[in-house]
Amino acid sequence: MATIHCLGTGLVGAFVVKRLAAAGHEVHAYDIHPHAVLGVEGVTVHARDILDDLQSLHTNGPIDMVVNMLPGSIGHVATTELAESSYRVVDLSFSAKTPDRDDGKAKDHGARILWDVGIAPGLSNMLLSVAHNRIGPLAKAEVWVGGNPTGPVGEWKYMAPFSPIDVIAEYTRPARVIRDGEQVSLPALSQRHAVDTGEHGEMEAFLTDGLRSVLNSIPAVEMSEFTVRWPGHIQKFIDTREAGKINENELLHAWQYNDKIPEFTWMKVRAESHDGEVLEWEVEDHGGDDGHSMARSTGMVTALCVEAWLADPEMLPPGVHAPEALSENVVAGIVETMRSERVRIDGPAIL
Repeated sequence: MATIHCLGTGLVGAFVVKRLAAAGHEVHAYDIHPHAVLGVEGVTVHARDILDDLQSLHTNGPIDMVVNMLPGSIGHVATTELAESSYRVVDLSFSAKTPDRDDGKAKDHGARILWDVGIAPGLSNMLLSVAHNRIGPLAKAEVWVGGNPTGPVGEWKYMAPFSPIDVIAEYTRPARVIRDGEQVSLPALSQRHAVDTGEHGEMEAFLTDGLRSVLNSIPAVEMSEFTVRWPGHIQKFIDTREAGKINENELLHAWQYNDKIPEFTWMKVRAESHDGEVLEWEVEDHGGDDGHSMARSTGMVTALCVEAWLADPEMLPPGVHAPEALSENVVAGIVETMRSERVRIDGPAIL
């Protein structure tokens, strides 16, 4: 078994820590407020700001893998510093600044970093890569994804299944998309449209900046990522913003996750070739005793990437790698394991 150092024990981070410990790994968990993992067998808790002494990780024992699950810009700072190490790093942090800019530095130091390993970005990238390999350059690629309560509850019709700060960033950062084969930036929350989510009925989708690495790695004439919410949610955000009344602390409270409210995560990935061939996958989870749906569907991808890399230490060379760099064998293993653990994934076989 391996010794794994996990940075961040929030809603998703705690799921990953517990899963890796349950698999028999020795896990070191670092967080200022590590309450969610206190007393978990196999987990050594370090209640501190790890950014203060990232270079001291080695003093806590061997390091087979580092998993960065710190939020937003904090996570980016950590990954940038880890690029100056010789560690293998699985990076789930989601920041406007992406770690691919540290590729040269990572190669110089021997660091190997796999970034954006959640459901979207993450699994969505892997599926688009499979589609590109199978049907060639794409005429159109689209991703719809959202974690929401099963019904439109409360004045916001929403609760945040991961860091609310990262949700606010999604709503404010311009959306980078592909139009006519070129990368352009469009206003976040634009191109609003209805989307059929199956048993949950019609919801609302809007552009967000979640394509990231696939903007450059997968050729397409048109490529978009849309966040999915209950109708009314994003209009309330827009109205509040235009009235100059966006208060981050108030939103953190209003969007606070409530584990008593049923919720689900839903994603659709659709790719169309130039001759009209379509490959489409649909992913859905309703949570379980081991975590809520976004923690499971995101954290499961993260943890399975860790396991795949431990099983094959040479899976990736020094440098910074996006999810679509993973082989179809690895992707197929991730998908099959998720299916075996009650995540519904419908669509073409990977292998």
